[in-house]
Amino acid sequence: MKKILLFATVAIMASCQNQPARVPAIDLTNLDPTAAPEVDFYQYATGGWQEKNPLKPEFSRYGSFDMLRENNEIRINELFSEMLDSKAAKGSVEQKIADLYRLGLDSTRLNAEGAAPIRPALDEIFAIADRRGLTEVIGKLHGSVANPFFGVGVQSDLMNSDMNALYISQSGLGMGTRDYYLDEENAAIREAYKEYLKKVFRLSGVAEEELAEAAEGVMRVETELARSQWSNVALRNVAARYNPMSREEFEKTYDAVDWATYYKAMGVGDFDRIIVATPSAVAGANEVLKNAPMADLRYYLASQYINSAASFLSDDFHDASFDFFGKTMTGTPEPRARWKRAMSVPNGTLSEAVGEIYVARYFPESDKERMTQLVRNLQTALGEHIDALEWMSDETKARAREKLAAFTVKIGYPDTWKDYSSLDIDPEKSYWENIVNANIWYTAENLGKLGKPVDKDEWHMSPQTVNAYYNPTTNEICFPAAILQPPFYNSTADDAVNYGAIGVVIGHEMTHGFDDQGRQFDKNGNMNNWWTEADSEAFKLKTDVLVKQFDAVEVLPARDGQPALHADGRLSLGENIADQGGLRVAYTALHNAIDTEAVAPIDGFTPDQRFYLAYATLWAQSIRDEEIARLTKNDVHSLGVNRVNITLRNLQSFYDAFGITEGPMFLPAEERVVVW
Repeated sequence: MKKILLFATVAIMASCQNQPARVPAIDLTNLDPTAAPEVDFYQYATGGWQEKNPLKPEFSRYGSFDMLRENNEIRINELFSEMLDSKAAKGSVEQKIADLYRLGLDSTRLNAEGAAPIRPALDEIFAIADRRGLTEVIGKLHGSVANPFFGVGVQSDLMNSDMNALYISQSGLGMGTRDYYLDEENAAIREAYKEYLKKVFRLSGVAEEELAEAAEGVMRVETELARSQWSNVALRNVAARYNPMSREEFEKTYDAVDWATYYKAMGVGDFDRIIVATPSAVAGANEVLKNAPMADLRYYLASQYINSAASFLSDDFHDASFDFFGKTMTGTPEPRARWKRAMSVPNGTLSEAVGEIYVARYFPESDKERMTQLVRNLQTALGEHIDALEWMSDETKARAREKLAAFTVKIGYPDTWKDYSSLDIDPEKSYWENIVNANIWYTAENLGKLGKPVDKDEWHMSPQTVNAYYNPTTNEICFPAAILQPPFYNSTADDAVNYGAIGVVIGHEMTHGFDDQGRQFDKNGNMNNWWTEADSEAFKLKTDVLVKQFDAVEVLPARDGQPALHADGRLSLGENIADQGGLRVAYTALHNAIDTEAVAPIDGFTPDQRFYLAYATLWAQSIRDEEIARLTKNDVHSLGVNRVNITLRNLQSFYDAFGITEGPMFLPAEERVVVW
């Protein structure tokens, strides 16, 4: 589904069939007994897991998260398969889920339709004759399935988090980020991208003699867009992305667009001001719209549309898309099974409807109650850490405490479910047409919030999502039902393991409220500097040390003419702060909850050792080199091995747990840094 935001009938089943198989708290076969914890703790704690779980052809990386997501896919597929066998009433969520799933499974129909579902839109794009026609098509694409040139959407106003505002930000690069267009080391990927473009243009009916020029035209437009777009690191500067303008000033500044036509085509309502998140990038897009040849602009818009559609069309389109975006960019040898791809569409499109059914079958209310208590324990521990900070003034500590106390906690599932009654899924229409209509529905829902109060009860993840989040504008932490399963949460595990796993996840999300981005927001969710100048400087000095620690890590060696690749400590800073904070706060909460000295070792490991083994298990993974390179440049999260080894090297309690006083894992005290 196209992402709009610029910055996220219940069947009661017999409970006996939903009891999960007992999972060991610590699976000793996940360990590598030939490795030493003082040399490489990640290998020691997860080497056996990696050996048991070699990369499957459909994965560019496979870890504990992916394993749980796979198990979740099986659960959701069981729900969907039951719906396929039933005769649901038209308009019911069961009908919509089943028909959308069935459309994705029907390879015979998809292959027979070929490019037919996209031809009407492509004909309209290739018929563009002037700037007004260009604007109208851009507005239609923004209102449905793509964000060429820039993206427009509604979210809470960073300076007035109770109200929704209109934002515009950079967008429109087929390969995702600017570095693929500008860095010399990505020259081979650029050539592969042009070959991909020629393939899909050919499949879409573009004449053979036009293919090379069409691909070059797309590259010319996207390369010019890339030159003015912000880097991934620059995009983490929240304050720099808040640039409100009056509507009049905005339209005068970015004058290449016929804005009245655009608003009408996209469905944007009345507004007085707009927040420009990336001014230089929007200005760059404005210049491209003014100066690029119309033929190049048409080819570019067509490519944006085709890229969005390819995965929902015939096998030849899907395979062309996978060959580039999967094989070339991530090193993945094979695509996911059709049932998995098909299942993900209704799971995303009708996410809360699926979530309501999922929760009824798979989520015990007792898990929510225990999680609520764990969160309280973690809040208490984080408060203790704030009080104990030597580098922070009492004034800022008091504000931090206020923010911590104001956290909203969401666990399991929303209190009110989203209403999908106006979303139509029609099996008589093509798969792609239904996807387009669903995107139009979501865009209209988002734009309908413009100028209205923020619904702070809204969830930004579905209950069946294996993840968690912190939202600074609502000062909330959210833990969907699906993450409350092993290895993250195990109802039969000892406290040390649960605090080392889900406890760290809770602490991680809490710490996001105080990382380099989250700390810029107050207890009410407004971007507001509540720090003294001296405390801000002290925070920066500490986090700069963390940046350097990760920058020093070589993730790929130099080879085949490519330079060595290092981790990007600035890009991943927020997550690295949260990882460290989550560990420290969960460790304190564990020791507040139980007397670890009085607990006998289990399987030969003390509670402290089991705590750290449980944490490492969360990040067990196998990963391809291509994916290492892609994630290092684009992902704000560090690689799993570094989330363990580099983070733990700053913690004395880790060294004490395993008796480490020397070795590659050991970092002298004067080189360590503790933030929260």
